[in-house]
Amino acid sequence: MTILGIDTSNQSMSLCLGEDNNLLGSYFTSVQKNHSVTLMPAIDFLMTSNNKQPKDLTKIIVAKGPGSYTGLRIGVTTAKTLAWTLGIDLYAVSSLALMAESKKKFDGLIVPIMNARRENVYTGAYQWQKGRLVTVIEDHHTSLETWLNQLNNQKEAVFLIGSDLSVFADHLADLKGSKIIYSKDKIGNEINPTSFLTLENQSVKVEDIEGFIPDYLKRVEAEEKWLETHGPNEVSNYVERV
Repeated sequence: MTILGIDTSNQSMSLCLGEDNNLLGSYFTSVQKNHSVTLMPAIDFLMTSNNKQPKDLTKIIVAKGPGSYTGLRIGVTTAKTLAWTLGIDLYAVSSLALMAESKKKFDGLIVPIMNARRENVYTGAYQWQKGRLVTVIEDHHTSLETWLNQLNNQKEAVFLIGSDLSVFADHLADLKGSKIIYSKDKIGNEINPTSFLTLENQSVKVEDIEGFIPDYLKRVEAEEKWLETHGPNEVSNYVERV
């Protein structure tokens, strides 16, 4: 079984090519680029470098979100198109779970953090239990301040992870002396492409490829502003008229 993993949920882009649970090759870049331009050439490079053709793929796993609206749409649309064209299965896995997977040696709560702007984050809490990454707190969208207060009340130690942690340096500076720890090492906060292989059995099969959409966890900014101006009742009236 040959698997292609795709993650464009944030600024970085991560690809994984595996066969029978063995890593054949990976591609990763943390440089913020236009994923719509770089994704397909990167997939072609990864496949060609490992002497694989599209017809050799038997499964695609895509990071379903949360994350960047544009990044998610590009990754999910590409994965859907490949799966549908090749007639193979499409599976989805949480972007945050892929981040948390890298901390296998930490016994407490692993908490991935993604910047959702306006002092808000996409986050959740995971833990390794009997060799399996378990969701302790579901992925959600919340303010960083509220989330840190909630984490401080957890009984177990907490490890924050994510390349966006540097954005919240001022908030994190106040954590000294708490049970919440994190690494300032950028490399240690990036997604490991091999996480797709580790979480292969925990990915969920997409039954309706055409209707599959990412887990955004919040409305786009334009929609939120429209709602602030018009209110939910006018939205309902507009939908009914359409």
